[in-house]
Amino acid sequence: MSIVVFIIILGILVLVHEFGHFIAAKKNGVRVEEFGFGFPPRIFGKKIGETIYSLNLFPIGGFVKLFGEEYHELKNENRKLITNDRSRAFVYKKPWQKATIIVAGVIGNFLLGWFVISFLFTQGIPTPIHKVLIEKVQPASPADSAGLQAKDLIVELRNDGKNYKLTSPNDLTILTQKYLDQKVILFIERGNKKFMTELTPRKNPPKGQGPLGVVITSPFVEKKYPWYQAPFYGLIEAFNITQKIITELFKIIYQLITLQKPKVDVAGPIGIAQYTGQAIKFGKNAVLELLALLSLNLAVINILPFPALDGGRMIFVLYEWVTKKRSNQTFEKYLNIAGFALLLTLAVLVSINDLIKIYK
Repeated sequence: MSIVVFIIILGILVLVHEFGHFIAAKKNGVRVEEFGFGFPPRIFGKKIGETIYSLNLFPIGGFVKLFGEEYHELKNENRKLITNDRSRAFVYKKPWQKATIIVAGVIGNFLLGWFVISFLFTQGIPTPIHKVLIEKVQPASPADSAGLQAKDLIVELRNDGKNYKLTSPNDLTILTQKYLDQKVILFIERGNKKFMTELTPRKNPPKGQGPLGVVITSPFVEKKYPWYQAPFYGLIEAFNITQKIITELFKIIYQLITLQKPKVDVAGPIGIAQYTGQAIKFGKNAVLELLALLSLNLAVINILPFPALDGGRMIFVLYEWVTKKRSNQTFEKYLNIAGFALLLTLAVLVSINDLIKIYK
């Protein structure tokens, strides 16, 4: 089931991305020769109009083959330039048209992420209530002596006339470290009751216990948005997630350049299939959440200025746009081949790492 759902998710991501390129190419008058799911060799193909729609053997991606995608493709066997139907060739389109076609796939993935997140917002999402929830109280601890119980909410801390609002477990952790062996007052909510209690955070607690002797977490409530509000809040969340992905990606790149071990786990197709299996256990919404995250990740990865990616192709288009000159055709061709080979190598290495983690 995990493999089936993973292939479905991958298919949706690829189809949406390539459909973005497909629509933009059609709108800008470029002939689409093939719309393929998976990478060749081809298993099945059917020509409808001027486009072949194909299913290929390796279901780990997809492609849209445009007429005249590279300059060398417009030369015949005698290496003479083909001039007929030139208006339908990608390479002869204006730079802004090329840029539109290239970016359309990225936009498609972002829109998919936004749509799925917006739908999830109508179903109900866990929203933090900016308090501290006690999950467990250790016996014979300061919290136990003060009468604290599991499910109590800690909303405020007072020491020496200063009051501190607690919006996360981290706030309480920092403050208890600050006031070790000093009396503090905690403001507690228990159901409909509110009260204060006094206790002293221990400087040297027993092993496995903290200064207060409590296990704490962030409490959540389920919040649903009406259908007319969900797209607005979904768009904000999609931008926030995308920003987070970009930040973490640059951190990984910096850590690799400085020979540091990345602090964020990187997964390939095998690892993502594992995460899919975990998401299935939590239900439909968890699978949709994974779909949205993967779609936004794919959008960010594809826009990177790396050869063979959409972002890499955009660099050549921008060069042509600014300089009014076409880039060196041979250089562009072989740089894209090298980039594609490097991406495949990275995919294999990440997949091997995923297999090692599974084995361990």
